[in-house]
Amino acid sequence: MTAGPWNIGEAARRSGVSARMVRHYEGLGLLPDVARTESGYRQYTEADIHTLRFVKRSRDLGFSMDEIAELVGLWHNRRRTSASVKRIAQKHLGELEQRIADMQAMQRTLSHLVHCCHGDARPDCPILEDLAGASTTP
Repeated sequence: MTAGPWNIGEAARRSGVSARMVRHYEGLGLLPDVARTESGYRQYTEADIHTLRFVKRSRDLGFSMDEIAELVGLWHNRRRTSASVKRIAQKHLGELEQRIADMQAMQRTLSHLVHCCHGDARPDCPILEDLAGASTTP
């Protein structure tokens, strides 16, 4: 296989990102202007593939598109400070920790409700009562 440029299908395959998402990321400005053939087909370089992998890995770690745009900008800026990158990562880590804590609370509540429900032929159900707000004071 050649060293590029590649069409969108090959760029998608090499980066692990769908062609639809490649177009989306390009539309968001996460990729620099992609070269085109005379007939208008996109041509992706090795640097574009590398950026797509960077974006994919960032998405896999749950960063938002705004955070990814900022990270891509910092990645390409050789005069960046690692403090700027760490600030974004720390903020995201704190958000993840909060979401995990929230999900653990939901798990405890739901586990308690499932334990309290007899799951038999009776109509009484603490799960439905809780969902309906019957167990709380208005």
